[in-house]
Amino acid sequence: MANMIFKILTAPQWETLQATHSFAGSADDKRDGFVHLSKGAQVQGTLDKHYSYAKTGGDNLVLAAFDPDMLGDALKYETSRGGEDFPHLYAPLPLTALTNHWVLQLTDKSHYTAPELITDMRR
Repeated sequence: MANMIFKILTAPQWETLQATHSFAGSADDKRDGFVHLSKGAQVQGTLDKHYSYAKTGGDNLVLAAFDPDMLGDALKYETSRGGEDFPHLYAPLPLTALTNHWVLQLTDKSHYTAPELITDMRR
């Protein structure tokens, strides 16, 4: 689990991944030219910055874990928010690399909380 990388998906995006066996990215991903991913210790910060009640309408999110070794050379670690290296995938995200997932619900009217086992990851 320590080597996993993560994608936060809305319910429709999760359904697309399952139905088509890949996910080409959100509107933000397509704008930037890559699929935005997070390492475990970065997930909560990504949730706090980009996924609020105002942005999601309170809908559940899915936190999907992927094996980075199955993503090949299209996976790059690049400096982003706060000078940290974030994983970016320059290809559609394949369902075959999925290792686990969790449904995230609002803990209150303001934010989502990642599972503790994810946020404790230091890689």
